[in-house]
Amino acid sequence: MNPVAGVVLYLVIWFMCLFVILPLRITSQTEDGDVVPGTPASAPIDPMLKKKAIWITVLATVVFIPIALIIINGWIKVEDFDFFVPAPKD
Repeated sequence: MNPVAGVVLYLVIWFMCLFVILPLRITSQTEDGDVVPGTPASAPIDPMLKKKAIWITVLATVVFIPIALIIINGWIKVEDFDFFVPAPKD
């Protein structure tokens, strides 16, 4: 795996983690009882983006390391997922 592929893989994992963690522990304006005029009632009061970005980075790193090791060491290759080529006969 070249460095560019590693960065792309990390960013894909990071954004997947973002979409999982972002909606967690959100309090909407309706739940708080204080809706600001001109905003939707479902808008979050404090999305805690900085705290979530730190957790997303930690989670993405924990997920990335084993995947990168599997790819770098060649334990699973792209050829292992080729379903259209018949398996070699032993």
